[in-house]
Amino acid sequence: MYSVFAVDDEPIVLDGIRSKIDWEKNGFVFAGEASDGEIALSMIQEMKPDILLTDIKMPFMDGLQLSAAVKKIQPWIKIIILSGHDEFDYAKKAISIGIEDYLLKPFTPDEILSSLTKTAQRIDIERKQLSDISKLKAELKSNEMLKKKEFLNNLVHGSENAEDVMTKSQELGISLISRFYKVLISRIQSSSGNIQNQQEACSLLNSYSAAWQQAECFFHHSNLLVCIFKGSTKDELDESIFHAAEAIGHIATKNDDCTVLSAIGKTVEHLSQLQFSYEDAKHLLELGNEGGKNRIVSSDDIAEKTPLSNSALLELKENDPMVTRLKYAGRNDISVIIGESMDLVKKNEGQFSVFASYLLVDLILAVSKLVENFGGDIKVLKPEILQRKFVDEAVQNENDFRRMMEQVLSFALEYRDSKMTGKYGDVILKAKHFIEENYADPNTTLSTVAEAVCLSPNHFSTIFSQECKTTFIEYLTNVRIENAKRLLKETDMKGYDIAYDCGFSDPHYFSYIFKKNTGLSPREYKMSFER
Repeated sequence: MYSVFAVDDEPIVLDGIRSKIDWEKNGFVFAGEASDGEIALSMIQEMKPDILLTDIKMPFMDGLQLSAAVKKIQPWIKIIILSGHDEFDYAKKAISIGIEDYLLKPFTPDEILSSLTKTAQRIDIERKQLSDISKLKAELKSNEMLKKKEFLNNLVHGSENAEDVMTKSQELGISLISRFYKVLISRIQSSSGNIQNQQEACSLLNSYSAAWQQAECFFHHSNLLVCIFKGSTKDELDESIFHAAEAIGHIATKNDDCTVLSAIGKTVEHLSQLQFSYEDAKHLLELGNEGGKNRIVSSDDIAEKTPLSNSALLELKENDPMVTRLKYAGRNDISVIIGESMDLVKKNEGQFSVFASYLLVDLILAVSKLVENFGGDIKVLKPEILQRKFVDEAVQNENDFRRMMEQVLSFALEYRDSKMTGKYGDVILKAKHFIEENYADPNTTLSTVAEAVCLSPNHFSTIFSQECKTTFIEYLTNVRIENAKRLLKETDMKGYDIAYDCGFSDPHYFSYIFKKNTGLSPREYKMSFER
């Protein structure tokens, strides 16, 4: 299935595109629509359709401006221009942007479908070419690519001579001059262990990432994509890196077998400091994939809330290695830590209770420090593990020791995860409140809500979907539909009035979305309460 998004300021055209084509029968999904380019761009940024159908002449942002913006942020999207203007200048500009087709109005549903089908075939061919593993292997073996990879790898590891950086970068055709930098590391994995699928996803990413002007990328090992992002401002840098992280996830997971964990390091101001951003991102990868789910983790998202936030990690790393290990441990590490402790105990047979007590107390102290580091108090949250009775009962035998170790470790990771993923609780509540207050405004979009909570659209989109387990568009649509259901049930308002009151600029689209979400048309839904 290929998802299609349509943009036109004429409701009758949108209605025809939406209702006159049997989408699923022909292998397509009608993903959504908008009446102007500005609103469309915000929706496209989150929905990431495969194909965009757009009119040229529209208010606020015309179709050519929209197409250029879409190609910049999501280059894989194929664009079909719909125009009432048979003018060479329009066609010439559209071709320069990289559109797939140019249809003149009036057009028939069959003409639209024919264009969509040809475009879908091109998508298949392109994906096959871009995911060609032999092409990736050939590139990686080429002398120029090897030199570039070696240089960038040395740069992020801090082993490149600072005096030679600019000279070498110029020789390799790499532009590194900027005000701020961040490192992004994406780990691509096959859920089933199918290396072929993993390699194809990496090859696809290799092709797309090469076109990013704001980043220099290379593969470290077979499935780690490392990207050095640059920006003239911190906001610009955050915007581009979060967009790229989302794009990486979207591209790689075209194969349902693949998952992606992307880790974003802290911002640095000098090339000589890139290694700190790289190490930061590398540590974040150790958090794990949370059961195989796709995720983006940023250093900014898990910054400590205590006054020691800038130095606490370094201090704890020096003073207590176990605290750092717990900070970045995955669920699978619980059994590893317990196994290591059991090995130590078994090396000292006859002194089980002594060594087990020592190891458990050491773990409890590390957990206490970890909790404190995240602003909590172990005496309040888990007071029972501080009691001598807890330790004494745990070291009676190996089974009890394993069980108590697992209990302490599980608590530590659950508390850590609640703080790491809950940092944006206030932001999410503020966003939801804004949506509740403004859902009736058709101009309420991802961008307007992101602005209300003082985050970039890409960053907000990422944290909203990760915290709420749904996309922003899905949530906003659900709020509008639920309010429409309430009005249908409690009032005698006409369907088109309800559509406008719930933020839909087109009553026909409202009916389409309502039925898509509830299985009933607005009229059928209202009648079900009148029987």
